[in-house]
Amino acid sequence: MNALLVAQLVLVGLLAGEELIVRWGVQPAMAALPDDAHVRTRIALVKSLKVVVPILMIPAVLATVAVLVVGGTGDGLAWRIAAVAALTVFVLASFLGTVPINIGVNDWDPADPPADWKRIVTRWERIDVLRSSAAVIGFVMSAIAVVQASST
Repeated sequence: MNALLVAQLVLVGLLAGEELIVRWGVQPAMAALPDDAHVRTRIALVKSLKVVVPILMIPAVLATVAVLVVGGTGDGLAWRIAAVAALTVFVLASFLGTVPINIGVNDWDPADPPADWKRIVTRWERIDVLRSSAAVIGFVMSAIAVVQASST
């Protein structure tokens, strides 16, 4: 179980960290760019993160579910359930919210973005606040579960 816990915390921590930096570091910096640079940067970021995020997301979610199952009804159960719930919100917000938008962004012509590109970005950002917060909450809940289980 210890190796699984370490792997799960590392994976969920990396996912949460990546989401935190993109949401509260990269996105505000992009908003300060001129429109053409913003669009080019957004397209480049989507092309990069569509590879990186699934590489972290899938094993992080699977490891979190495995920790919930293997941990049984022992100490930290409520926190493990909360971690799975938070990551479920993350996955749903991704696949129902940001991924469809990103698929469209991936095909934008940087020299001629859609007329409503700023509205699309605003919608993406609103969904991403939920999404990135859910990833961070999933990590925090996982860490609390480990601390609670190890303190008894």
